[in-house]
Amino acid sequence: MNASTKNLSDTTPSLIHVDAATARLQFAERRRMGLRAKEAAEALGLPEGAVIAAHTGEHEEALQAMALRGEWLEILKGLEACGTVMALTRNESTVHEKTGIYHNVSATGPVGLVLSREIDLRLFFMQWKAGFAVTEKAANADRPATRSLQFFNAEGRAVHKVYARETTNMSAWYALVARFADASAQPVFRKPAARAAIAADADIDAAGLRDAWAAMQDTHEFFEMLRCFGAERQQSFRLVRGEYSEQLSNQAVTQLLENAAVDAVPIMVFVPNPGCIQIHTGPVLNIQPLDTPSGARWINVLDTGFNLHLRTDMIDAVWLIHKPTVDGIVTSVEVFDAEGNLMTMFFGERKPGQPELRVWRDLVEPLPRATLAEQGALV
Repeated sequence: MNASTKNLSDTTPSLIHVDAATARLQFAERRRMGLRAKEAAEALGLPEGAVIAAHTGEHEEALQAMALRGEWLEILKGLEACGTVMALTRNESTVHEKTGIYHNVSATGPVGLVLSREIDLRLFFMQWKAGFAVTEKAANADRPATRSLQFFNAEGRAVHKVYARETTNMSAWYALVARFADASAQPVFRKPAARAAIAADADIDAAGLRDAWAAMQDTHEFFEMLRCFGAERQQSFRLVRGEYSEQLSNQAVTQLLENAAVDAVPIMVFVPNPGCIQIHTGPVLNIQPLDTPSGARWINVLDTGFNLHLRTDMIDAVWLIHKPTVDGIVTSVEVFDAEGNLMTMFFGERKPGQPELRVWRDLVEPLPRATLAEQGALV
């Protein structure tokens, strides 16, 4: 067997089957080359969750994984005793990292919440398929191993991760892992399902949608409104373009972050995936662009307690959105990739019952509008 060339993803019509020993070997090779775990897995033609699952059981590789029982809420509640940790939520283009303590963890049915200033999460447990306690030795023997809890959806995509830090209570961490460890679990992942077709604009009741938009009393009514009219998110923006939505330049994201830092405007930064939304509320200070040799272009927030890493080269559309509420208009900036996936959302800092900050509106209203070329694919 040639470990450098074997295709590891021998699949049935839906399930992904993995040669665990070969996956571990090839993954280790790519980690030594400097690839991040997600990139190393994708280089093998596999989702990250499937590669982590291949590291359960006894073996000699640097990464060791233990499957966890699917008691997701109780695991997250148990993290409070661990003290300070780092919460990480990402999608294909954007990574959101917050350092803090898992306070106020709760759930109503399959929807969970973590509510604190530092770690603020919306959790959709129906999307959580598998979880692992992961330990990975550092390439440099003088550095400590990385310890994390990692959770994946049915397609093996990460929905949420939690990393131990220097100040984490490791006795509590080890006890938490031991409490929920399930050595008998053998998680299996499936290929992604085909995306649902988007209805034609002509099939949407655009006038009714605009009326319903104007009648909104709370931003949370937006999702039910889309469902009621059968409209996709960006499609709704197009159909109410003018009073309630405007397309911005793809450069607006970098300008928003830089201006928020200069003007000390407290903002909210949401990064979603199907299983989790992670939120930062507060100022952003250290904004750093980065262009890599591979051609990836990033804009980064590198603050104490909060890091954001966003692939600006993956931005396909940016929208300035106004939603009516009982507290007045709520303004957001929403960012999408070429596949229509929501990369991130920005709001001004606010709480229910309070109008949005005027300084936030003053920050976003002058942002550059989309060029004709940027609008072309969406008109």
